[in-house]
Order: sequence, then C-alpha cells, then structure tokens
Amino acid sequence: MRIAEISSTPDRRRASPVPAVSNHSTVLTQIETTIKSLERHLPLHPLPDSFSSELRLALVQLTQLAPFPNSVKLQVWKLSYRLWNTCVDLSNASTAKISEEHAKLRQVAADLLFQTSDVAGIPSPAFKAALFFYKTGLVWYDLRKFDLANNCFEKATDLVSNIEISSVSDEDDRKLLLDLNLARSRAAWDVLDRNLAIALLNRSKNVLFGVSRNYNALANQYLTFGKTLLSTSEVSAVNEALKLINDALELCEKGLRVVKRTEETLNLKELRLKTLRFIAAAHLQKDEFESVLKCVKILREVGSGGDHHPSLSVMAMKAWLGLGRYGEAEKELRGMVLNKGIPEGVWVSAVESYFQAAGAAGAETIKGVFLGLLERCHVSAGAAIRVVNRIIGNGLSHGEGMKVRANVVTELVTDERVVAVFDREGAAKERTTMHALLWNCATEHFRSKEYLLSAEMFEKSMLYVPHGIENRILRAKGYRVLCLCYLGLLQLDRAEEYINEAEKLEPNIASSFLKFKIFLQKNDHDRAIAQMKAMPSCLDFTTDFISLSAHEAVACRCLPVATASLSQLLNFYSSGKSMPTNEVVVFRTLVTILSQDPANETDVLRYMKQAHSRLSEIGPDLFFGKCEVGRREKNWFAGNAWNSGVKTGQEKNYELSAEFFKLASEFYGVVGDEETEGNNVMVCKSIIMAVSAIIAGEKHRNCTLLETEVRQAIDFLGRAGKMLMSSSASIRQTDDQTTAIEPNFFFMYTWSSFDLYSRLSDMSAQQLSLVKAFASSKSCNPKHLLQIGLEASQGPRSNPEVCAFALNTCLASLLASPSPDYQTVALVLRKLISIRTIYKGDTEDDSITEIYKQAYRIMVGLREGEYPVEEAKWLAMTAWNRAALPVKMGQIESAKKWMNIGMELATKVRGMHTYKSCMEDYLASFEKKFCGQDSGKSRTQAVS
Repeated sequence: MRIAEISSTPDRRRASPVPAVSNHSTVLTQIETTIKSLERHLPLHPLPDSFSSELRLALVQLTQLAPFPNSVKLQVWKLSYRLWNTCVDLSNASTAKISEEHAKLRQVAADLLFQTSDVAGIPSPAFKAALFFYKTGLVWYDLRKFDLANNCFEKATDLVSNIEISSVSDEDDRKLLLDLNLARSRAAWDVLDRNLAIALLNRSKNVLFGVSRNYNALANQYLTFGKTLLSTSEVSAVNEALKLINDALELCEKGLRVVKRTEETLNLKELRLKTLRFIAAAHLQKDEFESVLKCVKILREVGSGGDHHPSLSVMAMKAWLGLGRYGEAEKELRGMVLNKGIPEGVWVSAVESYFQAAGAAGAETIKGVFLGLLERCHVSAGAAIRVVNRIIGNGLSHGEGMKVRANVVTELVTDERVVAVFDREGAAKERTTMHALLWNCATEHFRSKEYLLSAEMFEKSMLYVPHGIENRILRAKGYRVLCLCYLGLLQLDRAEEYINEAEKLEPNIASSFLKFKIFLQKNDHDRAIAQMKAMPSCLDFTTDFISLSAHEAVACRCLPVATASLSQLLNFYSSGKSMPTNEVVVFRTLVTILSQDPANETDVLRYMKQAHSRLSEIGPDLFFGKCEVGRREKNWFAGNAWNSGVKTGQEKNYELSAEFFKLASEFYGVVGDEETEGNNVMVCKSIIMAVSAIIAGEKHRNCTLLETEVRQAIDFLGRAGKMLMSSSASIRQTDDQTTAIEPNFFFMYTWSSFDLYSRLSDMSAQQLSLVKAFASSKSCNPKHLLQIGLEASQGPRSNPEVCAFALNTCLASLLASPSPDYQTVALVLRKLISIRTIYKGDTEDDSITEIYKQAYRIMVGLREGEYPVEEAKWLAMTAWNRAALPVKMGQIESAKKWMNIGMELATKVRGMHTYKSCMEDYLASFEKKFCGQDSGKSRTQAVS
C-alpha cells in the first residue's frame, strides 16, 4: 500500500480553511520567522512538529499566489537554502539518528525550490532543485519510508528529464543523473519491484559518460543485487543472480578500458576479482563444479601474483568434492593450512564442508588439518568446538564410522595443544561448551549401549573440567557416569574405583546407590545389604532409592538382597514420609519373592502376619485401597495364605499350615467401606482347614493338645459352625467355591468338632447333637457316617451312643440305595455287633439278636456271593459260638436261640454245608439231651 504524498499536498489539519493572503511578502516573512525560530532550536532537543506544520501552511499559501516575479523566486531560493543549511547544522550537531520531523523540514526546503525551479540568474536551477529532492529522498530511504523516498527521486528525475544528456558537462550534474537512477533502483528493489529496479540499472548505462568511477558504482550495484538473489538459494533466483553478476563483470571490463587514474584502476580490478568470485559461488550453488574450477583458475592466474582470497580454496575444495575427487579436495584443504591470511571462520567452514562430504573417511584428515593450523596460527576455542561438533555430527552414525569419528574426536580433544587453547584466559565459556559437547556425545553412545565409546568420551570431557573446588560436583558427576559405563562393560573393579572417587568429591545418594549396584553385580550380598541400609544416612536420601534397590536386586536374582530392601522400605511407611508405592504392594512383592524358596515359609508367614497387623492399624481402605483395586489386593493375600496353608499341609508341616489358614480366614473376613459383608464361605472353609491342621499336627507330632488349646480350637471352629448353619452358607451344588461350601468341608467341620469334643468330659451330648445335625444335612453320605462311627468306637475317647447312631444311620442309608455296597453293609453290621458286645456283654441282649436277624433278612434274596462270604461266615460262626456261654450257664433257651441263628445264617453261606450238617447234628443231640420232645417247638421259635 502506497503512503499518500506530502511533498506538495497541504497539511489539511492545519491549512483548512486557508486564510486569505494579501501579498508575497507576508508569506515570505512568515517563512523567515519560522526559519529563525528553527535556527535558535537547541540541537540536543527533539524537533517539535510545529516547525514543519507552520512551514507547510506557508508553502500552501505561497502556492496560491503563483506565478511569482523573479525577485520573489530569488527570495524563495534564499529561504530554501537557509532552511536546508539549518537542517544540516542541526543534523551535524546531533548524535541521534535523523528523525522524521527533520526529513519533513528538508522536504519543505526541496518543495520551495520546486515552486521556483525556473528562476533566472541561478546556473542550472533544475539540477540544484533535483539535488535537494535526491538528498531528501535518501533521508526518507534511511527512515524506511520507501514511498516518500521514491516520490522525491521521481520529482528529481522529472526536473532533469527534459535536459539533453549530451549537453550536461558539469561532473557533479553527471554524477547526479547516475545517482538518481541508482537510488530509484534501490528503492524499487526494496519494495520488491525487481523488474523496475533492473530496468533502472540498465537505463543507468546511458549516463556513465565514460567515467570509470561511474562504471564502478553501477557494477557494484549490479553485484549487490546479484549477491542478494544468490543468498536465496532458489534455482530461478540463482540464474537471475548470475546474469546480474555477469553484467557487473562486463561493466568492470569496460571501466578498465576507460580508466585514467591508478587508484580507480585498482578499485575496478578489485571489484572485478570480487565479481569473479561471486560468479564462481553462483556456479557452485548450481552444482556446476567444472565452471567453478575454471573461475578459480582464472582468478589464481590473473595479474602478477594472482588472487589469493580465502574463499577460492573453499570453493575449489567444494567443487572437487562435488566431482567426487577427494584427493584434490584434501590438497586444497591442506593448502589452506599454509595460508596464514585465511580467516578462522573460513577454514573452519571449509573443514565442516569437507567432513560433510567425506564423512568418517575424512575424520583423520580433519584432525591433521586442525592440528596443523594450531602450529601455524592462533586458533580460538570456538573454532575447535565447531570442528569437534562437525566430526561428532548431529546424529550418531553406526558401525565402523561411529568408531572412527569417536577415535578422531578423542585424539583431537586430548592433544595438549587443543587443551591449552581452552586453558587460555577468557575461554571459560568455550571450555564449558566443549565439556557439554563431549558429554552429550558420550550420553548418546551410552543410550546406544556403546559403553566403551561412551566411557572414552566421558573421560575426555573430564579434561575440560577445571580442578577447582567449585567444580568438584561436576567432576563427581563425571566419575558417576564413568562408573555406569564400566558397570555396563562388567568391569566391576574399575567401576568401583570411579565411584569411590565420586564419593570423595560429593558423597550423595546416587553414589551410594551405584556402589550398591556394584556389590550386586559381584554377588556380594552382605555388602550390598549393608550399603542399602546405609543409604538413609545420605543427606539427599529419598525412599525411592530403597525401592530401586529392590528392583535391581530382583533383576539380578539376588533374592536375599531384594528381601532385605523391601523389609527396609516397610520401616518408612509409619514415618509419614512420601513413599514411591503403596505399602500393600511392598508386602505383596516381598511375599512373592520369599515364596519362590520353600525354605522361606516361616518368613512368608511372618510378613503376612505383619501385613495383617498393618491392616488392623490403618484399616482396609487405606491398606488395600478402595473398590476393585482393594478387592483384588485383599483376595491376593487371602488366596496366597490359603495356598500356602495347602502347600505346607501337603508337606506335613501342620503348624505352619494352621497359621496360614488362620490368616486366610482373617483376610477373607476383612470388610471395607465399599463392601457390605466379607467372604463368609471362604472364612468358614479357612477356619475348618486351620483346625484340621491343628489336629493333624497333634497326631503327626504324637503329642496331646492342652485343654486350653482344645477349648480355643473349639471356640475358633464355632465361628465356622455358625456360618455353616446360617442361611447364607448353603451346601455347594455348583463349582462356584465363593458362594457355597463343598460337602467335604461340612464333614471336616463335623469330624474336627467331634474330635475336639471327645477330649472334654462334658461334651458327650454335644457330640451326639453334632453328628445328628450332620446326618440330617445334605452333605452327609454313608461313608462319612461310617468314618465317624468307626472313630467313635475306638480309643479311650470312644462314644458308643455316637457310634451306634452313626453306624445305624449309615446302615439305613446304605440299604436305601438301589445298589447297596454290601461290603460296607457287612462292615457296619460287624461293627455294630462288636460295639454292642463290648458295651453290653449280655447274651440275652435283644439288640444284638436283632442285628443278627437283620443281617439274615438282608442276605435273604441275594445272589450267591453278593454278600461278602467271609463276613457271612463270621456272622454264622459268631452267632453259633454265642451259644457256648448259655450252655455252660444252663440257659437252654438262650443257647438254642443262638444255635438256630447261626445255623440259619450258615444256610446262606456258600461252603458251609459241612458246618451246617455238624450244627444240625449237634443241635439234635442237644435238644434230645436237654429238651426232649419240645425241641421242635423251641427250634421253630428260635428262627421265627
């Protein structure tokens, strides 16, 4: 957007409406008065806008009085020059940059001349007015007001455009014509009107007047525009730049043909060399390497000694690199070492370019060149940093290239001359930069697990850390990372040496932890544990390091160290410190680790009890957590206690098994804020298993429980009894163990309770009630009853009532089956007879007789051999033998009864025919001897 012209337009804020003016003298007096005020203005004070406003108003008034007589024009010219000179004086006296107000005043001076440019009596008035506009335009140009500057340049051009160029003889006027074109061209270029800018340059060729100085100025402007385009790196711009630079070269050649002075000759020759160098640079940018080398050859051959500009070696080297001829490129690079006049920045740039093209293969060359430069000239620390940074590269290469780069860097930075460069006064910042550069490179190698290269780089970075007390922390940090590198290389002794040095400089938790890692790698468990326990004494200790120690120990499979670390970590949870993980996780991890070794079962129990103790202290929601997380944690501990109880029970370690099952019942019984009830089923089962383990342990150790222990067990088991009898604990009909109890557990509860009750003298009634309750439940089956009956029938704590009830109920259940197990039936019958015989002992006891009769009725109708033969024989023989005592006692009827029962049973047993015949014979003689004719009747009654 163009800014409105103000050169000839009235200032409407101050000039509308314009008052009437009587004559020229009044306006000129106003202008002169303002100029006088301006002349009295102090140069160090800013110019107010009142001067330019008043002068602009007076100029508008003067314009309204045109045309002017020549005398008035002369007065205007004087006032204009007076105003201009005042501006020049103010500008010279002030150190500040020319302000916009100052430019406005010069604009007024130029506009005054413009109104009277046809004055008579002044030589070349148009050129003088044009000069004012040209210089005012330069002021606006410096203020970046390109529209106002271009307006001034155009007015100046208009003033001289009607003059024949051939008629201009004054050298200054000729120069003005060229300067106006160049100024307009620069202004057009800055507003991106390139076509106009180049057109004005081409037009300037018509106003050179054969003056070498003009050729130089125009060529220099062509070159300036070409350099600007060359810096954009665009292909089209480079082509246009090359064209402009070639025009500059052509102007140099023409200027040298018309030059007359030695100084001007040298200037043009220097400009020509500069132009040729930029032509070479343009060809290099276009990858026209052959053209680059031609330009360099011309430049080196021109004149007597040739051009030795530093850029020639750089461009030649890059051209050879572009052609893939690394030998010639290396020669150019090494040749730069011999040229002391080459600036540091140039050869460093050349080194970077060479290495970028040659890669790792050029690393040795770079090192040689750099060390050669150190011998011949002063090299700054910054240059060394740039070279090292280029060799290292932005990203790490891999394989042999990486190793070559790293080796070259280590050799370079350890050279005494390079280290001396960084020891110079004022190189502290660069020394820090070099240390950071090597450190970062070493870090990248470490991340790539190239520990050997990383260690070398870290070691070399230590050369750039001063040995002052203020740098001891940085040196300690270096020793620690070196320790890490040698840990990665498994050179543990060397790693320990470095960490010991770090501890001397800065004892902290990081050093302590690294020593811990070294002891772990050495499998020195005792020292590792001691080091871990010493960590809290460090000033910067945090509990995270104990947690890390546990993780490291687990990773190294050093389970004793992991256990010790986790145990140490548990000590901090009651201290109120910020902890890296939840306490329940530490307990769970500790138990998991200990469970891997069967020998640690006692420790597992100890820590699980400790976990339960902490649970009781802080509550389930704080210990386990809430919602689903807490539920999972609780079930893990409960399940682990259950599994440990089962495992130790299988190993016949019944004491531990009982303790684990007790813990399981406690964990399953935990109720948090998010739950309405605990897992009663698993609590019940855990209690039953715990008491069963107590009883099994007693038998395994062949000892006897104390009465207090028995009563405690009974009370404990009573909790399970209440749950079993409650409506919420039904007998399991499915495989879901969390909602119901398997029948076996009801039997185990009954069995354990029966066993415990039998130890107390006042519990017989409870035993019978217990067995009756079990017999009436869905969990009961004949085998369970048989087992209870057998247990109740033997030992010093036998209970005949329970035995009789259990066996009779078992027998009834067996016979109710569609396919009774007659082997078991026979066993039950034999046991019932034995119990009755032991506790009754009376052959007249009808209950015993009834058992034998019941056995006979059972055998009636069975297939041969279906009832166990041996058991049937036993029944027949014992029944017959029971008659012996009554015979001796003279109890004839009782004897005949048992003889008849035995003989009848014998008829149902295969293989007793001989016995039966003997029985019949003996019975006949017995009846004949003792009973006479009544024997038949008695016999009939005996078997009815």
